[in-house]
Amino acid sequence: MDRLTNVLVIDDDKHIRDACRQILVKDHYDVTEAEDGLQGLEFLKNKVYDIVILDLKMPGISGISVLKKIKENYPDTVVIVITGYATVESAVEAMKIGANDFLPKPFTPDALRVIIKRMVEKRTLLIENIYLRDQLDSYIGMDEFIGESKPMIKIKELIRRVGPSDSTVLISGESGTGKELVARAIHRNSSRKNKPFVTIDCGSLVETLFESELFGHVKGSFTGAIASKHGKFELANTGTLFFDEIGNIGTNIQGKLLRAIQESEITKVGSNQTVKIDVRIISATNIDLVEGIKEDTFREDLFYRLAVIPIDLPSLRFRKDDIPSLVNYFLNKYNQKRGKKIKSISPKAMQALIDYDWPGNVRELQNTIERSVVLTKSDIIEPTDIFHFSFVSLKNYSTTLASAEKEHIIKILRECNWNKSKAANLLKIDRKTLRQKIDKYKLESGD
Repeated sequence: MDRLTNVLVIDDDKHIRDACRQILVKDHYDVTEAEDGLQGLEFLKNKVYDIVILDLKMPGISGISVLKKIKENYPDTVVIVITGYATVESAVEAMKIGANDFLPKPFTPDALRVIIKRMVEKRTLLIENIYLRDQLDSYIGMDEFIGESKPMIKIKELIRRVGPSDSTVLISGESGTGKELVARAIHRNSSRKNKPFVTIDCGSLVETLFESELFGHVKGSFTGAIASKHGKFELANTGTLFFDEIGNIGTNIQGKLLRAIQESEITKVGSNQTVKIDVRIISATNIDLVEGIKEDTFREDLFYRLAVIPIDLPSLRFRKDDIPSLVNYFLNKYNQKRGKKIKSISPKAMQALIDYDWPGNVRELQNTIERSVVLTKSDIIEPTDIFHFSFVSLKNYSTTLASAEKEHIIKILRECNWNKSKAANLLKIDRKTLRQKIDKYKLESGD
């Protein structure tokens, strides 16, 4: 097994509980015993169990009633129903409610082992499906690395060397430079390549929900926790967990994250039980975490734990030799994806793209080419197509892309009453990049 599987045995017969424990502990399962349905439901409130072995015939609350509550409140938990009163009717009723399998008493140790092994596989598949659903919801697309500039050759070599090491990696770079792409490439070059790669966007989560998203929670642990939930650590178990824009997490969560990495275990919100985890941590940031340490917004001990291997991604303006290759790659990609037949990009248009600074980096270039492919009426992309569709309507299309960028930034700043945070959000760049642009073009609030 990849990790210790938590099994809850609910049966009023002490001998059955003892037998289950002895058989399963030998196979390295973590076993909890409950002597009746009420006690079993109490245990479920405080800990997430992978598998429940449930007797149907018990005094007090019936096994069928317990099964209904488990499936209502803990739908991801696998339930094996056991009973000495095995009839077709009881089996059918239990399976209709949601029991995953049926084991009649008396049963042999081997019979229990076989069914538990099958349910562990089912549980693993269920977790993987949750992970895949999460990936599909958040998937944007991932292209292979394009470019043979010196900075890109260096990055590719780093990925090949870092991948197999299993060390933590901190990827730094401006927005749009491809930090997640690098993280995925490291994962694909590691021994964990066939295991989950799970992303957590630290910039989009409300801090009050971050702990639950990261570690999971048990039912009733806070308002709105109507069912137990798996956190990202569990979904990424045996694989890679990628923290995107990790500089956005608060110091309180930073401490809990540090403990989880150091101890290789987590505690769900609302639970006292620890869960062992085995994940590789890769993080990314577009802000200077060393400055964050100086300003007491980022923990120094966590920084050094995350940055065993630092990778600094170059901005596109520092590897302009790669722009023609990127442009042609995106041109072919969006021709196929959008059903277009754009033959090429003119030399003047290509030069204009090379001359531009690309504050949004490769992501901005990709979006620019996609828009041009979709909207141009010709089979060759000209400078007028790029200017008109990508930035602002200009009367004089001989104006440089830099000038277009300046006018566009001024326009957005005016719309936001010079609120830099709002403007950066609309421009899809970070505040640091916006400040650099304001300084570069010597912009003032009166412009």
